[in-house]
Order: sequence, then structure tokens, then C-alpha cells
Amino acid sequence: MAVPPFQPLLDGFKAYMADEQGLTPASIASHGWKTSKFLGWYESLGRPFADVTIRDVDDFLAAKGRATWSRRSVAIAVQALRAFFRHAERTHQCRAGIAEAITGPRLYDFETLPAGPAWSDIKAIVTDLATDRAADIRRVAALLLFATYGFRVGEVAGLTLDDVDWEHEVIRIRRLKRQDIQRYPLSKEAGTALLRYLTEVRPRGRWREVFLTLQAPHRPLSHGGLYHLASGVLCPRGLRLQHHGPHALRHACVTRLLSQGLSFKHIGDHLGHRHADATAVYAKVDVVSLREVARFDLGGVR
Repeated sequence: MAVPPFQPLLDGFKAYMADEQGLTPASIASHGWKTSKFLGWYESLGRPFADVTIRDVDDFLAAKGRATWSRRSVAIAVQALRAFFRHAERTHQCRAGIAEAITGPRLYDFETLPAGPAWSDIKAIVTDLATDRAADIRRVAALLLFATYGFRVGEVAGLTLDDVDWEHEVIRIRRLKRQDIQRYPLSKEAGTALLRYLTEVRPRGRWREVFLTLQAPHRPLSHGGLYHLASGVLCPRGLRLQHHGPHALRHACVTRLLSQGLSFKHIGDHLGHRHADATAVYAKVDVVSLREVARFDLGGVR
């Protein structure tokens, strides 16, 4: 596979984030992915990187905003590109002043409802994927981990064969943000799908990661690869979602847990949240509880 011309730029940025800034692997992966999208887009213009301008960055963000990225995705890309261009300016790879000129959409606390597909949609997707195709078998296993447990894409990417305890029917996940390990009962549906993938589809080799590419040379499936596993089935269904990747399935997981009556504390623990505020946004989709609040008698208080 040919190495993209911009790869040295990206590798240098990742090394800077790891060695000098001490960022977590999750943050490095996120910033690296967003930056790679810009570099790939800019490469198509056929100009050297030294000639990049703020207009190029603005055009890229506008194009992504018109296409598939939500306002929040654009805002995250702005953070990544600011960090990247600070590094590029510091190492004299581009003209100065670009980083500080990058602007993005203003975001507000709780401005959007967490939106994921209904559980009935997920069941329909799994039913449609019940084929003997290797790609479908792998896709179902990954989708059920996202939807059943609300795992993040980086957590599923880092899942290894040693993290599945078949004897005790337990799955272990390394929480990237909390930097700890959580254990979950292995559900029958997710366990069956995972076992079928491992025994019938997963390539044999030295890799310990669960999800691998199907085509040789085999390697662990990247964050982007796992994203496309989800978006490849969510986008064609025409569902009105803010996200069409694994995060949409994380929202679906939360909505299902809310409908089952779990508390926000339990849901936060299930999702691996470090702070209660991270779970509070889901109160807006707990329609049953909100209706109870609306019916509460304030006793004439105005």
C-alpha cells in the first residue's frame, strides 16, 4: 500500500502530541484522524504544504459541514487543526498565523439531543445482515458491541482475544478516558455474533486484536474502519441521525437503558463516564421522566 505524501507530516504531529504534550492515545487518534482528512483533501489540490492558507482550512471545514459532518464534528476538527498548525508553524513547515485564525461553529451546552437509532432499527439491521458473507458476520459482531454496551470506537478497536472470558461469559473493556478496565456480562446475542466471527471469519495470525481487516495483509481494524462498519449500514437506511457512526449506536444504548428504568448513575457507570455531567445530557431524551416532572404539583408556587 502506497504511503500518502502527507504521512511524514502526520507522523510528526502524532509524535509531538505523544512525546511533548503527553496526550492520551484516544486524543492522539482523534486529532490524527481529523488532521489526516484535511491533509488528504489538501493533497488533492496539488499544491505543496508550505503554500497552505487559512482559506484552504476554511474551505475544507465548510465542505465537510455541507457534506456529512455535524457542527460538533466540525468543532472537534477545528481543535485538531489548531493543534496541528501550531506544530507545523513551530517547525517552520507552513506560514505563521494560520492556527490562530482557524474558527469554527459556536456550540452551546445541551444544544442537541443525543440521537441514535431506535432499538427496533438496530434489530432490523442485524436481521438484514444475517448472511454468510464474511463482511456481514464481522459487521454484526461489532455493531452489537457498540449498541449493547455503548462502547467507544477506540475501545472496540483495542479489544483483544484475551479480553473475552468465554468460561465465565465476561467481556473486559479498557476505558480510554478513565484509564481502567470494566467487566460486563457477555450477552447471548453479542456473544453468539462474536463467536461466529472469531471461528468462521477472523483471519489467523499473530494479531491479538479481535477485529482485523479481511483482506491481506491482515492488520487490526482502524478507528476509521470501525466507523465505516456502522455508517455503511446506518446511512443507507435514511434515519434522521446527527451521527452515523458508532457514536449513534452508543446513543441508542443509552436510550434503551433509560426506557428500562436505569438511573443516570448506573447508565454513567455502564458507559464509563468519569463525571455525572457527561450523563446529564441524556435527561433530555428521557421523555417518561420529563413528563413526570411536568405533572409535579408545585402547590401554587410561582
